[in-house]
Amino acid sequence: MDKDKRMQVVMGLIMAGGNAKGSSIAAIQAAKKGDFLAAEKNLTAANQALNQAHNVQTEMLTQEAQGQKTPVDLYLVHAQDHLMTAIAFKDLAQEFVDVYKRIEENH
Repeated sequence: MDKDKRMQVVMGLIMAGGNAKGSSIAAIQAAKKGDFLAAEKNLTAANQALNQAHNVQTEMLTQEAQGQKTPVDLYLVHAQDHLMTAIAFKDLAQEFVDVYKRIEENH
């Protein structure tokens, strides 16, 4: 993979992670206001962004398995870190939405 293509992939991972985290934050904020439809839509958007990133990672892993080595540099490390943080944040956002739903049901 040439350098330009690789940077597109890295930036795609960073953008997907950022989009997923942003949607997760929006889901928590919506649930806090009692707007569970918006919360669920935002969680769906977060999952879609993470699925896009997962597809990119799968392609990279497939290329690696086929002998096409991926150079690991700070850009790729940052992209992976950003993505893993977004995944954890989305999981926590789902928990927050569930808690807010439970609180709403008990009032």
